[in-house]
Amino acid sequence: MTSIGLTTRDVARELARRYSTMTHDELDILESVLIPMKFQKGEKILSEGDTCTYIYWIVKGLVREFYFKNGKEVTEYMTTENTIVMSIESLFKEQPTKLQISALEPTLIYAMPRQLLEQVAMKSVNIQILYRKILEESLILSQVHADMLRFETAQDRYMKLVKLQPQLVLRAPLVYIASYLQMTPETLSRVRTSALMDRS
Repeated sequence: MTSIGLTTRDVARELARRYSTMTHDELDILESVLIPMKFQKGEKILSEGDTCTYIYWIVKGLVREFYFKNGKEVTEYMTTENTIVMSIESLFKEQPTKLQISALEPTLIYAMPRQLLEQVAMKSVNIQILYRKILEESLILSQVHADMLRFETAQDRYMKLVKLQPQLVLRAPLVYIASYLQMTPETLSRVRTSALMDRS
C-alpha cells in the first residue's frame, strides 16, 4: 500500500484488514479517530519527558525508538511501513517517557489517540478487538526482541532481523542496527560479511 493518494478511509480499511473485520459504520468510527501526521527526516515524533497519548500507525517511512544510557543512545526499536509504534508504558501510566521516537526518513503516520480509541471501543466489539490485537502485537514483538537479545548469537540476531524486517536492514543506518541488536558496529560489520559469504 503506497501513501500516494491515500485517504484516511484507506488507512482505516488497512487497519481493519490487519486486525479486525468491520462494518461500514465501524469503519466510519475508526476513520473519525485517525489523525494524519507528517514528519521530516530527523524530526522527533515523541521527545523524552513527553507523555505518549497516541498509538502511531506508520503508513510510510522509517522510525526509531531510543533512549539515553550513560550518555549514549540505545536503540530500543525500529520499524517501517504498516506497523505500530508507541511508548506503551507512558501511554498507559499517563506519565512522561524516557524513550524518544524519531523519523529516520520522511514519515507519514496516522495517530490514534488512546483515550478516544478506548471510548469508541466501548461501543464496538470489532474496534475493541482491533485495540486488543494492536496491544498484543506490540507486547509480542517486544518479547521476541528481548528473547533474541538474551538467547541468540550475534550472527543469529542479525539473520533473524534480515528475515523479519528486510526493509529495515536495507534502509536503517548501520550504527542504529548495531545498537538495536546490542552489538558494536565492528561486530555487525563482521557478521554481515560472514552472512554474505555464506550466501555466495
